[in-house]
Amino acid sequence: MDIEQRPTEMVKFYSGNSLPLELHKVRVVQKLHLLPIEKRLEAIERAGFNSFLLSTRETYLDMLTDSGCNAMSDRQTAAMMVADDAYAGSQSYERMEVQVKNMFAKEYILPVHQGRAAENIVGQAFVHEGDQIPMNYHFTTTKAHFEINGGTLHEIYTDEALKVKSTHPFKGNMDINRLKDVIETYGAARIPFIRLEASTNLIGGQPFSMENMRQVRKVADDTNIMIVLDASLIGENAWFIKQRESGYAQKTMGEIIREMSDLSDLVYFSARKLSSSRGGIICTNRFDLYDQMRDLVPLYEGFLTYGGMSVREIEAMAVGLEETLDNTMISQSPSFIDYFVRKTDGLGLPVVTPGGALGAHIDAGSFLSHIPQQEYPAGALVAAFYLISGIRGMERGTISSVRLEDGSDLLADIELMRLAFPRRVFTLSQVEYAIDRLKWLFDNRRLVGGLEWEKEPKVLRFFVGRLKARGDWPVKLMAKFREDFGDSL
Repeated sequence: MDIEQRPTEMVKFYSGNSLPLELHKVRVVQKLHLLPIEKRLEAIERAGFNSFLLSTRETYLDMLTDSGCNAMSDRQTAAMMVADDAYAGSQSYERMEVQVKNMFAKEYILPVHQGRAAENIVGQAFVHEGDQIPMNYHFTTTKAHFEINGGTLHEIYTDEALKVKSTHPFKGNMDINRLKDVIETYGAARIPFIRLEASTNLIGGQPFSMENMRQVRKVADDTNIMIVLDASLIGENAWFIKQRESGYAQKTMGEIIREMSDLSDLVYFSARKLSSSRGGIICTNRFDLYDQMRDLVPLYEGFLTYGGMSVREIEAMAVGLEETLDNTMISQSPSFIDYFVRKTDGLGLPVVTPGGALGAHIDAGSFLSHIPQQEYPAGALVAAFYLISGIRGMERGTISSVRLEDGSDLLADIELMRLAFPRRVFTLSQVEYAIDRLKWLFDNRRLVGGLEWEKEPKVLRFFVGRLKARGDWPVKLMAKFREDFGDSL
């Protein structure tokens, strides 16, 4: 089915415009900084052309990620003031436990300090040398944690997944026939679990459908393999199911999330994404799984009733999980992303369609088609966009990949610049500014050149690696900006 349905938060104005409507008001503000382009050039060079190494003092709009950057509600902030400071047996944990059980209907709960900590625990407990792990798509830290324990990842995505221009509503679906082939090839005994990621991060925040999840569940049941769900973006995935999948329009967010949880043997998530707070959770109804993980939490995280989190974060998480069940709260980010994607697509910019979760994703391979993939077009686009706008995005391409044993890059399936939309953070005028600057950059894209490594870490190189421009293209781009914009920032 093609997507033509607009989100419910798109309001028709008398002028004929359709705009996403904010269903919240701003009560606390933080000052932003928009430096002159000359200062931005100094900043990106000092950061080694890596947006992770920029300071927020040098950034106007921080669209690097939504992780830990979503605006907290007044109720979350208030809850942090009544936290129970206790190392063990905290009432704050008990309140959070109630909300996790209400949302996921899982009996056994393990707290961790964030999502990748959950991946570490799951990897340590269940992944062994020679194991094969099917998933709809990998995430960077997931891949690192599972591979370091000896596992091999198999990305079982459908043909629609990597199409930049598409109207398919569920590009995060798993290819069921390919899943069966992997199980038949390696044998169920070598597959510890099937991992599903709600709203696949690296291919544009694209969701999977409930029907696809039920099909995966049947395969898992037939082969006695458990399903592990990364639920960090389950709220958005549930929202897309409500918007796009037949039979779910009248269901509540809680009912949809519960159904997804019921189809999973083990659920983990990063609260930095799911509940606008910090921390993470692993939960399951199977005591045997819980028992395999439990002793690892005190070893790597903290005691079983705080898991490396402060009790204030635990209180904020409890309220945030409750608010995730509110359709108007969870839909704010997807509706803004949808607006950005529709408008940039209409301007002829190469953006991943349909709009997904977490952020808008620009196809850097098409945007900078003159730059070879070995010269990191996604990284170059992130650097160039920061230079001409002050907006910090994130590279999701070959820089975020790995280097092979023969010294060559494992080229990414798709080169993307992600512009994250943390919930309830940006105004529509800021979104319009981002669109305007991106259109100018597209019209002047031939001025942008590639990047090369200056200092390359061996693991997760995109976090702290340093690059440099190939040639003097940043200076030429700055000169063209000044020619067109004069003294404007």
